Amino acid sequence: MRSTLELTVPGTEHRMDVAKDGTRTACMLHPDGSWARATAPGARELPTVHQSGPRRLWDELDRIRTWLVIDGDLPISGAAVRIDPDGACHFTRSGWSATISAR
Repeated sequence: MRSTLELTVPGTEHRMDVAKDGTRTACMLHPDGSWARATAPGARELPTVHQSGPRRLWDELDRIRTWLVIDGDLPISGAAVRIDPDGACHFTRSGWSATISAR
């Protein structure tokens, strides 16, 4: 899932913290100012999610998880790849696409 998220929203940073009481907090940060924070009291509890910015990072992650549950795989699996002479990579599959620019 993380690879698909990185292709869908490149540049996203991830952080995870587990407090002494077992509370788990996951954070996602993007250079455009978008962020998401999900906090759950334990490993098997649903998190409370807060997010803001031009992209809804947690919603993007949920969309990827939904692909996995409904389709049984992720869109990157079996995707066609085209690499431009400048090194940019274009991935496509069943209406999904992502591009990673050459750096």
